[in-house]
Amino acid sequence: MRHLKETDIEVYNAIRSELERQTTQLEMIASENFASEAVMEAEGSVFMNKYAEGYPNKRYYGGCEYMDTVEQLAIDRLNILFGSEYANVQPHSGSQANMAVYFSVLQPGDTILSMNLAHGGHLSHGARVNFSGRFYNIVHYGVNRDTETIDFDEVRRLALEHRPRMIVVGASAYPRTIDFVSFRMIADEVNAYMTTDIAHIAGLVASGIHPSPVPFADFVTSTTHKTMRGPRGGFILSRQKYAKLIDSQVFPGIQGGPLMHVIAAKAVAFKEAMSDEFKFYQQRIVANARVLAQTLQNAGFRLVSGGTDNHLMLVDLSAKGLTGAEAEGMLERAGITVNKNAIPFDTQPPRVTSGIRIGTPALTTRGLGEAEMREVGGYIVEVLDSKGDEAVVRRVRHNVKGLCERFPLYADYAALFASLE
Repeated sequence: MRHLKETDIEVYNAIRSELERQTTQLEMIASENFASEAVMEAEGSVFMNKYAEGYPNKRYYGGCEYMDTVEQLAIDRLNILFGSEYANVQPHSGSQANMAVYFSVLQPGDTILSMNLAHGGHLSHGARVNFSGRFYNIVHYGVNRDTETIDFDEVRRLALEHRPRMIVVGASAYPRTIDFVSFRMIADEVNAYMTTDIAHIAGLVASGIHPSPVPFADFVTSTTHKTMRGPRGGFILSRQKYAKLIDSQVFPGIQGGPLMHVIAAKAVAFKEAMSDEFKFYQQRIVANARVLAQTLQNAGFRLVSGGTDNHLMLVDLSAKGLTGAEAEGMLERAGITVNKNAIPFDTQPPRVTSGIRIGTPALTTRGLGEAEMREVGGYIVEVLDSKGDEAVVRRVRHNVKGLCERFPLYADYAALFASLE
């Protein structure tokens, strides 16, 4: 950091301030986590200097011996983790992983059946503003109005009516276990490819906490952060018969040179995910989520679908007279970071919403357990029930800082900055 401080004080200060924000606030956005120092060291390594277009032992540039080493490590570890036949670790993001899969077996205008973004889906599953909604004919399924869980009767009816070329499974805001077998049966009935996006639940799947789609899906895509607790990036799993198709669509189809420093960090994260500690960590994520959900419900907050099976929950604020945007702002002032989120059949616009999405991966990484989840749940209730009363916000902010001090984050990193002051 000494070199950065001397070269670019503005960026140095921004990094220092972001470190302070992360260490003194409670990060509860379900799609965020804290990578280990080892992962960050790998990503910040000399691997960022090297072009390595192509794949291990099939590069277009010289000097790739060690690039091959780390990429093959990442591939092998990923296949062991998920029991998959083939893996591609080069996608820069989950959306790019999805793009590569779509491009590999679909033509523009083909029909995709996927989950409605407003019911918990993802932008890259066919939102009109996204490439997926522009290139393909998208038909959306959703959740049942009464149960707020996936309506498989609707999925099957739409599949039989529209005969999609691909069914996309997965979500960014769905708190329940996904039934991959039922999706596979419907896909087989209409002769469709099945692609499963496990970006949110990948860590749970790798640890056996959530059922795996690998035996049932033609393609599995994911990010490497969120519950995987790695660097920001993506990957693709598939059956071996699709390997050449996927490889050619990732490079040279949609990407150029891979980000080898990120792939090195992915390899480190995958090794971490192979440990018993990581499995225990995933178990604690789910346990923490259930305790937090129950704490909010006991205080009169309604949760979409009545609770959670995984790492996240959706809180319906409409009965409390609040919008998601208002709640997000109130909680951020109190040092609790969440995101506004649409709930199924929401009557509010996307920038306002009737709900917030809350997750436990980052706080669990930090070491918080079930007792602390009850404490944090109480803080959330205090702030929202007070409608953001400033005296309450200040009191909760003070308590949040105290809780963060009990569970320090990146102590060595903070000490490094302190040594430069």
